[in-house]
Amino acid sequence: MIRLVALDIDGTIVHGRRPPSPAVLEAIALAGTRAEVMLCTGRTVVGVAGALDAIGLRDGVTLTSNGAVEMETATRRVLTMERLGPEAVTAALDTMTELFPGAVFACEHVGVGQRVSAPFPDGVLAGTVTEVGRGGLLDEPTPKLVMYWPGHDPAETAARASRLRVPGTEPTLDHELPWVTLVPAGVSKASGLARVAARLGVDRSEVLAVGDGDNDRAMLRWAGRGIAMGQAPPDVHADADESTDTVEQDGLARALERVFG
Repeated sequence: MIRLVALDIDGTIVHGRRPPSPAVLEAIALAGTRAEVMLCTGRTVVGVAGALDAIGLRDGVTLTSNGAVEMETATRRVLTMERLGPEAVTAALDTMTELFPGAVFACEHVGVGQRVSAPFPDGVLAGTVTEVGRGGLLDEPTPKLVMYWPGHDPAETAARASRLRVPGTEPTLDHELPWVTLVPAGVSKASGLARVAARLGVDRSEVLAVGDGDNDRAMLRWAGRGIAMGQAPPDVHADADESTDTVEQDGLARALERVFG
């Protein structure tokens, strides 16, 4: 029996800037009558607020920043935050500047927005975006560092990222943007989900996880039942127990209906 449902947002609940479809909202509501439903996302604390409002989740906790931040869903209050150490951030900036010439960087300023080394494309960062230069990225504690490589594609970024080694960090890729995200070593959606499940007294065999990205792979492997979205890359499908339709085909609704319908 599934007692805890962990859902990715982008590429799972929504596609791009579109709101969740009625079918997806109905399926999430159905799942919520049978199990605890929570969001596990790479979005920031600020960036997840709109999704929570659209879906109508008001109880329990939400994992943001690839599991580095846990917040109370009702109040949006941060409960725990895993921090990237200053040495790790400095090493990451040095290494990625060499690997990705011309890259720009953003450090999450929890509850506020992002502190950036240089301008990012409009609309890709949530909250207040403050340009502080590379040196200013270390001025506030952060759970997450993002690298964006202008003028390049995700495949080229992934090829370069295969050589990325930064002690004290855990990298994940984006399959739609030339983007690399670093969180503290050992932190993932899976580690955060395991902590929440243990607190609720839920065994991993009673956990359902649905996602589509590199940052979902550990969560899909850890959960008793992991479902990959149809448009997910092959390595994500390989880590899941089963697959569903694409996000544009309301694949999440189909998956939840199979489990709870």
